[in-house]
Amino acid sequence: MSKATSPPRGTRIAHIGIAVDELDRIVPFYRDLLGLSEVKLDDSDGAQIAGFDANGSLIELLQASAANSPVAKFVAKRGPGIHHICFAVDDLNGTLERCRRAGLKLIDDVPRLGADGKRIAFLHPSSTAGVLVELTEH
Repeated sequence: MSKATSPPRGTRIAHIGIAVDELDRIVPFYRDLLGLSEVKLDDSDGAQIAGFDANGSLIELLQASAANSPVAKFVAKRGPGIHHICFAVDDLNGTLERCRRAGLKLIDDVPRLGADGKRIAFLHPSSTAGVLVELTEH
């Protein structure tokens, strides 16, 4: 079935992004102690990304590779921890428009390409109870 004729899947959690100081220090926890399978992900937005499949849920570990990257700024201000949550939606443009009409502050007014060539957009944490929200399409 083509995307145009696929039935809606509904919104789901696509991944959780966790900012870390050093990938080499934390990867063994997810891989060896928790036994999660590694998922190859492209680096993006000035961050090295290590991915892990937690039985269908993706965990992205984000290490800044540029001093002025969003992850570097986050770690400098708040320290390591949950950076963002990403929701996969059926219609990214439509969801962004609904957010805009509802008065939410958008970081990305229009979708852009993120890791692995997926269309993404971020919502500002001031509009989402302090949580940086990323939106992507299924």
